[in-house]
Amino acid sequence: MSGRKRKADDDDSRPEDRMSASPSTSPAITSQLLPPQRSVKRARSGPAGRPLALPRLLETLDAESLRGVLRTICEHHPSIGTEVVNAAPRPSVSSALGVLKNYESLLQASFPFGGSTSSDYAYNRVRQPLMALLEALNDFTPHFLPPNEPQATQALSFLDGATEIVHRLPNWDSFQNSLHKQNAYEEISKAWALVLKEAAKRAGGIQLQYGGWDQKLAKHNQQAQGRMQEAVDEMHTILGWIGGERQTHQAGHRSHDISNVRQELLSGTFGAGLPVRVGPW
Repeated sequence: MSGRKRKADDDDSRPEDRMSASPSTSPAITSQLLPPQRSVKRARSGPAGRPLALPRLLETLDAESLRGVLRTICEHHPSIGTEVVNAAPRPSVSSALGVLKNYESLLQASFPFGGSTSSDYAYNRVRQPLMALLEALNDFTPHFLPPNEPQATQALSFLDGATEIVHRLPNWDSFQNSLHKQNAYEEISKAWALVLKEAAKRAGGIQLQYGGWDQKLAKHNQQAQGRMQEAVDEMHTILGWIGGERQTHQAGHRSHDISNVRQELLSGTFGAGLPVRVGPW
């Protein structure tokens, strides 16, 4: 009888109670039945092409390529060109002469092999690099002239090196072709004269006398066969004025000393301030 009662109780249980007691809802059984969860890993991206960053790109450019890029940008954007001029360091004498010597090397390398180096044929072969050198010389020289260059030593140092380059310009058989060198001598001589005039205004031009510039200029004029006489004359005028002033100054001192001695002799006080030596002479 008890067995029947237990069976009835089992039959009277609610369906939801039976569902809640179902083994399928047991956590232990659920974890066993569900497949294990795998951790999701992000796939690595493979290599992809991309352009170089600006700093790395600039590292690959040589000086000539970099100048070309910068020149193109400045032509398209003039305001950037102004910023470059203001930000760039001031060209030194050595850097400017180095550029001129590079143009000179290109000129020498353009001469035809064999034959006369002063003929019209040779001139036609080297005309383009010759014009490039002369143009560069005309551009760099004003940069080192007053008032743009206030230091006379810097200006004279550049002119000294630039004149050496003018000496080495080719000599041509044709008078017309030879005018290039003649004009170069005239321009460089005027530049020397200008710098000398400005230097004479500073400290009386003493640096011209003690810097050996008069000897250097005389040597240049001799090598130029007298075509730099204008600069030499200016140097002589300055040094003559300095020498005359010095002689006048020294003569004034001597005159003053003689006048003092005469006055002391008349007044009987000459030698009063000198020590008197006692004893045998």
